[in-house]
Amino acid sequence: MTFLKTFRPNAGKGALALAAMALGAGIWILPACSAQTGAEGSEATDGDVLATIGANSVTRAEIQTEAESGLEQAKMQKLQCESTYERTVHQVMETTLERVVRDRVLTEEATARGITREELIEAEVESKVGEVTDEQVDTFYAQNQAQIRQPKEQVAAQIRQHLGRQVRDTVYNEFITSLEAKSNVDYKLGPYRVEVAADGPSKGPESAPVTIVEFSDFQCPYCSRVVPSMDKVTEKYGDKVQLVFRHFPLQFHAEAQKAAEASLCAHDQGKFWEMHDLMFEEQSSLKVADLKDKAKRLEMEEAAFDECLDSGKYFEAVQEDMRAGVLAGVSGTPAMFINGRFVSGAQPYENIAEVIDEELARMSVN
Repeated sequence: MTFLKTFRPNAGKGALALAAMALGAGIWILPACSAQTGAEGSEATDGDVLATIGANSVTRAEIQTEAESGLEQAKMQKLQCESTYERTVHQVMETTLERVVRDRVLTEEATARGITREELIEAEVESKVGEVTDEQVDTFYAQNQAQIRQPKEQVAAQIRQHLGRQVRDTVYNEFITSLEAKSNVDYKLGPYRVEVAADGPSKGPESAPVTIVEFSDFQCPYCSRVVPSMDKVTEKYGDKVQLVFRHFPLQFHAEAQKAAEASLCAHDQGKFWEMHDLMFEEQSSLKVADLKDKAKRLEMEEAAFDECLDSGKYFEAVQEDMRAGVLAGVSGTPAMFINGRFVSGAQPYENIAEVIDEELARMSVN
């Protein structure tokens, strides 16, 4: 059984262990991004002979021309890897900085009270964590039953432990926050940001203080799960948020590319968001004939929509979105950038709202 993961936009706040584990894995993998083999060294030229067939030669330039598509994909993978590496380095620094600061304010407070750090944590955290009640277990199970998919009796102990850890984390973070305020802690290292163009169908004004650029795939089940969260964001924050939709159809989703094109054909007729919602509601029917049927049901001009979709008018536009996503470090969907801050996966509304609120507070927007 896997419980809902808790996402913390500021690495370390209540999730230091999770962040360290994830970042540790990245550190071992990512340095290979910049590795270079001897065969592709700086002295390689287009005229290099890579093979001979009798008296004839096959040059590097010929093979590069033939392999253009594959080489472009490899280049994008390298750029994606480098972007992910840069983000990971920043997250490691951010997490380590917070750990060091927290260690020091705890030590200062314990010294001031004349007790050990362990005694301080026992007094201010452990002693204030109450028992998880049966009612809390029942409520959590009822809210997450569709994902747990096991009888309550089999998972009740795990749920109790999970809720207990959540309560302890909350108490601990509140205590640490109070110590940071007491010690006038001021973090100068802000969250990592990536500049991503807000190009695409959108909701909300361009002048909004918060811009969310979402990369998504109409065939991705996780992308459909984030739709209600984004609807709630636009409803609650109104003109404080601009939501921009960009495409990232995954290669193993055979119908995602055409679905993306269909949404832009619908955009031509002012019905992008209607098509967006309908395709996510009916993810099992995204073949070309299904897309045309959806356009008809949404009362679009059928001939114009069909011609747009059949001609591949927006094929390159979708690919351009993908390239932009890759350059920003996107490797899966959904992925969003909230004022450039990367948020990965089908996060619940509360986690997305937390980042938005931090951005509004940073800009002193009420």
